[in-house]
Amino acid sequence: MKKILTIAAVLALGVGAAQAADLRKVYTKAPPPPVEVSPWDFAFGAGIASDYIFRGITQSAHKPSVNAYFEPRYNINPNLQLYAGLGGASISFPNRAAAEIDVYGGIRPTFGPVAFDFGVFGYLYPGGQCFHANPAFCGGFVGNGALPNGNFAKRDWSFFEGYGKVLWTVNDWVAVGANAYYSPNFLNTGADGTYVSGTAKFTAPSTWFGSTGIGAYLSGEYGHQFFGTSDAFYGNLNYRGYNTWNVGLGFTYKVFTLDLRYHDTDYGRGNCNAFTSDHTTFTTGAITAINPAPGLASNWCSSAYVAKFSADLTALSNLK
Repeated sequence: MKKILTIAAVLALGVGAAQAADLRKVYTKAPPPPVEVSPWDFAFGAGIASDYIFRGITQSAHKPSVNAYFEPRYNINPNLQLYAGLGGASISFPNRAAAEIDVYGGIRPTFGPVAFDFGVFGYLYPGGQCFHANPAFCGGFVGNGALPNGNFAKRDWSFFEGYGKVLWTVNDWVAVGANAYYSPNFLNTGADGTYVSGTAKFTAPSTWFGSTGIGAYLSGEYGHQFFGTSDAFYGNLNYRGYNTWNVGLGFTYKVFTLDLRYHDTDYGRGNCNAFTSDHTTFTTGAITAINPAPGLASNWCSSAYVAKFSADLTALSNLK
């Protein structure tokens, strides 16, 4: 009888243990599913600058300018990104255009430390007026005669460029790059334009500023702008190309950047006036082959010191 009771007790314990094991299987939480990272991202930002300089030439008549942009991005994989963007900036053009509106898009492939960027950039300048001594050149639009200083300006300066860029991040502190842009009708002058440049950037090690969160960099660019010949509106001018360069020191904190930069060109005041149709100058004496008497002299291509404060964010990095 005792043997029978012992066997029953053992069997009961075995059944209880098995039931407990089954309960553990039933009530143990399943591991969480892997986090899915959306291929979509976007960047946006805004800034204010003491001057808007584009390839060494002011776009705001050496006055302050504000800008903003929004850029959706789609990551096909960690090394290949598609993007499109919309931006804008305040300007002061001879044709009294209301603003610069930027529309662009492209692809960014990355191979280890080397990143490429290929795309198309459209510069739109709505709200302009036509200024020419001969109203016939204004087509079906109302002409206003020449500008007060005698220069001419088309109603629409909009144009587009195709571009290719490469950036080699040598290490955590040094990066060098090269850029090339081409437009078949630069600033709607009728002249084609090609711009090539080289860039370099040194980013200070984070240890330089301790735990303050402040960063710093030193960067520069040297480039050359090539031009073809303008159309009849501007007198079939064979625009001379020019060299341009800039160097600057920047400070960063979280999403904010303060950039202090020096810009300059070797364009000369006479050739600068012929190309820009500067409406702000009445100084004379800068006579060149494409800028005849009285030889208006523009300072729009001369040296400029620019301070810019901006904020730039990306959704994945800054909005978590």
